Amino acid sequence: MKKINVLAILLCSCIVVSAQGTIIKPALGMNFMDFSKDPSTGEVKSQVGWQVGGTIMFGQKKWFFEPGIFFVQRSSEYSDNTSSVDDIDFNIGGIRIPIGVGFNILQSKSTLNVRALGGASMFLLTNIKDLEIDDFNKAQWGLYAGAGIDISLFFLDLKYEWSLTNLQENIDDVDIGKSRSLFIDAGIRIKL
Repeated sequence: MKKINVLAILLCSCIVVSAQGTIIKPALGMNFMDFSKDPSTGEVKSQVGWQVGGTIMFGQKKWFFEPGIFFVQRSSEYSDNTSSVDDIDFNIGGIRIPIGVGFNILQSKSTLNVRALGGASMFLLTNIKDLEIDDFNKAQWGLYAGAGIDISLFFLDLKYEWSLTNLQENIDDVDIGKSRSLFIDAGIRIKL
């Protein structure tokens, strides 16, 4: 029921804001995932991941609303300092759904614009390499903040996300905390 209410609010918001202008933003990008704490017996190191998807920007004046959807592959490596066990790679894949609002900082008649943005996101875990998927939460919630620059029909976005929920379900074994991710997206802006 909660999902239906969220989708209904999102749809109504899109309809209300769409009168101000719509821009479709397909994007490719890379990401870096880390965790809020290192386990007592080891260390977690960020690895490069990738994402593909896009957002739809509603509103072209000062404020805008920007929902999106991305297929994301994220990676971190866990090294245990106390044993000779091989390192564990947290290669996880899923669908990331960000919903944000933003403010056009440097909107002028030229082809350059600078934006500040932030919002909430949901990550739905779909696969994990070499580990049991049932040991992990299927949904992870987060907050993000970032900035973007538009040059003509191209854009570059930089977002930092703080997870509000743990990735692993059972924290008694290894507590790595909540994930923190940096997302860098680039693509084109298609005005409708």
